Formats: sequence, C-alpha cells, structure tokens
Amino acid sequence: MKSANLIQLLFLLIKSVYCQGAYQDDLDHECYRECVWPPETKVCNYHFRVEWYTSMSKACYDCPYNLDDCHRKHCVPLNGVRRPIITVNRRSPGPSIHVCEGDTINVTVTNMLENGEGTSIHWHGLHQRTSPYMDGTAYITQCPIDVKTSYTYTFMADTTGTHFWHAHIGIQRQDGFYGSLVVREAKERDVQRGEYDFDLMEHTVVVMDWMDDIALTKFIGHHHDNGNNRAESIIINGKGKRALFVTEIGGGPSTEHFTEREVFNVDAGCRYRFRMVSNAGTNCAQRISVDNHTLTVIASDGRPFEPVRVDSFVIYGGERFDFILSANQEIGNYWMRVKGIGDCREQQELAIVRYEGAGDYDPLVEEDFERDGFELNPLNEMESDSNMQINRVRALEPDDVTMDPEQSVSTYYLAMDFNMVNNYHFHDPDYYPIEEVDRSKGHLYTPQLNHISFSFPPASLLHQHNELDQSVFCDPNDVAGMRESCTKEYCECTHVINAKLGEVVELVVVDEGFTFDSSHPMHLHGFSFRVVAMQKVGTFISIDDVIAMDKAGNITRNLQSAPLKDTIIIPDGGYVILRFEADNPGWWFFHCHLEFHVEIGMSLVVHVGTDDDLPDIPADFPKCYDWPRMASPADKPNSAATNSGST
Repeated sequence: MKSANLIQLLFLLIKSVYCQGAYQDDLDHECYRECVWPPETKVCNYHFRVEWYTSMSKACYDCPYNLDDCHRKHCVPLNGVRRPIITVNRRSPGPSIHVCEGDTINVTVTNMLENGEGTSIHWHGLHQRTSPYMDGTAYITQCPIDVKTSYTYTFMADTTGTHFWHAHIGIQRQDGFYGSLVVREAKERDVQRGEYDFDLMEHTVVVMDWMDDIALTKFIGHHHDNGNNRAESIIINGKGKRALFVTEIGGGPSTEHFTEREVFNVDAGCRYRFRMVSNAGTNCAQRISVDNHTLTVIASDGRPFEPVRVDSFVIYGGERFDFILSANQEIGNYWMRVKGIGDCREQQELAIVRYEGAGDYDPLVEEDFERDGFELNPLNEMESDSNMQINRVRALEPDDVTMDPEQSVSTYYLAMDFNMVNNYHFHDPDYYPIEEVDRSKGHLYTPQLNHISFSFPPASLLHQHNELDQSVFCDPNDVAGMRESCTKEYCECTHVINAKLGEVVELVVVDEGFTFDSSHPMHLHGFSFRVVAMQKVGTFISIDDVIAMDKAGNITRNLQSAPLKDTIIIPDGGYVILRFEADNPGWWFFHCHLEFHVEIGMSLVVHVGTDDDLPDIPADFPKCYDWPRMASPADKPNSAATNSGST
C-alpha cells in the first residue's frame, strides 16, 4: 500500500481535483489544517450573508445542459427544481467550518432576508461552555438578528467531533439555511486514529429531505388545510437528480439532462473517515449504505465508540455518524445510497464513490436496489440479530458521575405523542373544532410533551426571563397538576425543568405512539447525554405503563460505557432513558428536531443553575421585548379559552 504520508501530501497538492463536496474557499481557509497537540490555536473568522435567493438562478446560465455552467459562482443547482431558498453567501449548504480543537470561531452574520424576518444560528453539537449566549436559539438564548443588521457569534471550538450549524428560528432551516461544522483533534488525542488513513473535508456528507416549494407553504397548507407535510426528494451536499430538462432535436430523439449528483473520490487500498450529518426537517430518516462495501461506524454526534461493522445505518434529523470506508474493492464506481424511511420511504438519492482510475460514469448497479444485512440505529424496529440499537454501542470515553449507581438522580418522565385537542392556532372550538372537521380536510393532531405545547416567550430566557410575565411559565409539578384537563383541552406554556448546578438529570422519554407510527429525534442543547436504556416495546405504550415497568425493576439501565449522544431517536411505542450531569449553567432547549414539530410546541427548556452561575453578558448583547405587549389571551383568535400553564 502507498505511504499514507505521501498520499496525504498528494491529496493536499491536488485537492482542487478532489473537492467535489467542498468549495475551494473552504479548503483554502487557514483554519482547515492538520491539528497538533499541544494546540497551536487560531482565531477563525467567517462572514455569513443570509438572504432569500433561488435555485437554478440566472447565475446558472445553461445548467444543466452545459454542466460546466452548474459550477459558476452563485449558481445553486440543487436537484434542478427552481424554487426560493435561503442561502448563506449564495450557497446551500453554506460554508463549511472545519477547525481544530481550541480554536476560536468568530462568525459575523448579516441578515439580508428581504421579507424582514429575524434570524439566528445554532451551532448544533457545540456545548457552549462559558459562552451560553452564543447557542443561537431564538427567544431562548438570544433575540433574533434583525434584518439589515449584523451580529457576531464568538465561541471556542472545545466540543470535538462532527457537528453542523443551522438556522434556529421558525422553519428557515428547511429552506437551505445550514452547513457543516467539524472540530478536529490532534492525532495524539484521537482514540480512533489507527482506524483510518485520511480525514478530508471533501468527505463531509450532509443529507436532508428537500421540498419542491418553500417550507412555509407546506407548513400552512398542512396545518390549516389538507396539504401534506412531506418532502418530495432527498439531497446530498445540496445535490440531487430530480428535475428533467430536455433538448429537442428536430425530427430526432430528444436528449435528457439532469443536475449532477455528488461524487466522493477515493484511492484503492486506503481507508477514509466520512463524516455524515442529517439536516432532515420532516419525518424522513435515511438508511445509509455503499454498494459492495461494509462500513465501520466509529462515532455519533461527535462522541467515539468501539467500531461497529455494518451493511447500513440509519440517521435521523440532527444526528451525525462517522464511518470508515475501506477502498478495498475493484477500481470502479459505486453507489452511496441515501434511502428514505418513514414519510419519505418513496424517496432516495444517490452519490458516487469513485476510485482513482475509474471512468467518469455512473455505477452499473440499478438505482433502486435495496441493501439488506446488519444495520445500526434501526428506525422503529425491535432489536434482533440483524440490527443494533444505538444504546448497545460502547463508548470510548470514561464513565462519569452519571454512571455511578450510588449517585442521586432527578428523574423526569416525558410522554410524547400527537394529541387530538382543539389547538386554537389551527382549530376553532366554535367554528371548526377538530372533532367535526373531516380528517381528509385538515384534521390536525398536535405533537406535544406531557400534553403540553411549548410556548416561545417574546424575549430571551437566558438574560430577560425576569422581565417576562411569570404566569406563562410551567414546571413538571404544574404539568402534573394539569394532566387531566390537558388531555381534553389544548394547553401551552413555557415549560421549564429547573436543575441545580451539578445534579444528575435523567429524562425518561416515552413515545406513546397511539396516533401515528412515527418517531421523533430529540436533541438537547448544551450537553451530551448517556443513553442508558432504550426499547421499542410494541406498537404503542402509555407513559403510565413505562413508569410501572420502571418502579417494578423491569427496566435495566446500562451504567457501564453507555454511549454519549446529543440527538436520539425515540422509538414509536417505546422509550429512551437519557442521563447527563447538569454542570453547564444556562437555559438549554430540548426538542424534537423535526421542523414542524418544534415550531408548534414539541419541546421544553432545561434551566441549569442560577443567574449567579452564568458568565457576564457580552457587551452590547441585544435585548428584545422593549415595547408594551398585549397579554397572551388577547392574542388568541376569537379569545378562544385555553390553559395558559399557570396554576
């Protein structure tokens, strides 16, 4: 086999040939480099201009009839479907941030969204220790960035691994506002460095579901009428093959043209670390495989675990997986398959793994081939010999206080489901109540936690919570007292779990699954949690059943080498138990990572510590809520009565 150092040098010298999945500006950034230990840190500066744009714009000239035109600056072909999109620097995905552990990241965001929307960016996977004001969650940790203004996020890259950044207000993320973020370690710090030869930016893979129209159109059509909430396609690094373009030749056969698929270049005999991110925003988990290749999965959500060899793995919105692809097959082209599951089970997108020396052609294997075999992180399946639930992998990081069986633990049981209540935002109990509206015409079930919809406050909880109307807040005790009434009427409040600094928090999250056979990827800001238990029990299960199982000792917690994650699939008709030490003071969002679900309330906040535990507020940190506002009941259409969450 060729010398790894020599091949690495060759890749760096001719990297423009190997940048199918990366822009040259990203590859040339001074912070994309080999990391060393002790760290030689840098300050990494980026500028993000956010604006509404369009795919297949006039910047694309004759794309895809002339594929060279698809690579013109400011041309965003996507999958060939013309539609409005939100871009960063007229790119989607936006710029890739690849830095070394200990670097300081400065991102100046300028909001140029012509419709006047505010915006914010969350750095998904980074814990923001000492910098909670930079988490980027609108109305939780900051006010939105107003149009025609700029704001600079400044934070340390101290959470290593594969992460990403994305809009965190409304449903902007679903319209193309996202990009990758990788914090690399020095070789001496990487416990899995011996598993691979190369870790290249161009092998970063971001997959997502993609709609033919803006997400707001889908959202409104689904929530106020009978429109569907499903994506029409999947894209890989912003590329796909969907829209057909035809050249008519007078009297002769026509020629078909499509936009390009993504290509990943490899050299025979080498092992490559691929870093995969899912930006899915609808109920669209994806099964990942590469024809003729077994994948070795080594990490999830930035946290390493003992390698697991698989034929495929499942990734859901907000999750990340790192895997090793050994280029040990005959020189040729092979499909990387991203097969939709759930609501996008009819969708698939493909990329090409191209060996050096292979021709520029598509793989010969049919596109609709279904990969079977051993799978990691299955969706809504009972554990069996043919799969491995993610809680079964073994962390390569030492056990912490959360694994101590003698440690005092604060446990919270959270039931999630779609509930049949008159959500006044979408059903009026007097004019079109949910029980009278035909389901085919917009009979909307509301996704909730413990029969509560989270209500975003009008100002940042992190530094303005004392200025808010305290009656809008609720905590687990309030929610327990509201349980009976909230199963019959719509309830919303700003749901907060208050945790003492340093205590161990355990969340038992149950997807009761009575309404739909659907799962939810739950993401926690500010922490990685241990996945100490996970089980799909049946088609559905009540939270009372799970509590009874737990009290009877019928749930076993794995308190040795439990994996660390920050985003987890809750199996429909099952549960997941998460543990973390609340040692990061702040207000941290815990929510479903499906855009429409978090937008209408499937979330809560974990408040850790007190204001005295927080770092100083940055100078000139923006405030909101500086004008008189109506009390919330008056904002409700027709003054429809609801439970506010106060007791």
